[in-house]
Amino acid sequence: MPYIALAIGVAAVSTAAVLVKLTTAPSAVVAFYRLLFSALLILPYFLFRNLPELKAFSKKDWLFSSVAGVFLAVHFILWFESLKFTSVASSVVLVTLQPLFSFVGTYFFFKERISSTAIISAVIAIIGSVIISWGDFHVSGMALFGDILALAACAMVTAYLLFGQEVRKRHSLIAYTFIVYSFSAITLFIYCISLQYPLMSYPTEDWVYFLLLAIVPTLFGHSLFNWSLKWISTNAISVSILFEPVGAIILAYILLGETVIISQVIGGIVIVFGILVFAFEKQLKRIVKTRMAKSENGQHFTMK
Repeated sequence: MPYIALAIGVAAVSTAAVLVKLTTAPSAVVAFYRLLFSALLILPYFLFRNLPELKAFSKKDWLFSSVAGVFLAVHFILWFESLKFTSVASSVVLVTLQPLFSFVGTYFFFKERISSTAIISAVIAIIGSVIISWGDFHVSGMALFGDILALAACAMVTAYLLFGQEVRKRHSLIAYTFIVYSFSAITLFIYCISLQYPLMSYPTEDWVYFLLLAIVPTLFGHSLFNWSLKWISTNAISVSILFEPVGAIILAYILLGETVIISQVIGGIVIVFGILVFAFEKQLKRIVKTRMAKSENGQHFTMK
């Protein structure tokens, strides 16, 4: 069931970039309403089923949940802003570099060992990101700036997952999600007010997109990722998000008329290959050991 949930979540989050591109509001405002509507949609169920669970939250749980919410808010601001400068293809593909940030984060926070295979996969993926960025630089300097924002957004969403992983294992999905989305919405509200962004007077289409962002990529995307955290590691979820660019690029082509340039295709393939090496590290080592064992057995047989 967690892997089925991941598949649905990836399909859902694939719609986010296109929906953001279709809005006319500032990035922070789009992010604010996405999280606000998400929290409001969860609120009735939370009040009915999960309100007493708040007593079980320790000070550490509250701290980690609030920090996760802040990181999620910053992620949305950076990523939505990147979509104003670069294409859906470049932005979404670069955000899929999340596993690289993930295994670095797990090394520093959870002391997980970084293998040589992981380092090799990181180098491969970085080469892919350089190819994409080099191609976008030739398109325009602003496209390259958008790529940098996408990479920063990637780091932020990894931090969000890392801080939420331990809390999610101890509490229900609804309680954890509502708290994190609420903290994130509050952070975005303060940010919008401080920069004097208008929170009203947007066209009807924008409000429809705000609501769709809350329902599809958030509730059916990020919430399912959070639900899966109880059984699946942050690294596994990060790898599953590799398939998001496929759906996003197809939707961008159909709805926005965006085309994909050759550097994005080559860079995207290199990134996906690098992260797949990371994802299937254990299987690759098992295959190598099996072949070495067969080779040794063959040599022994020949000597006999």
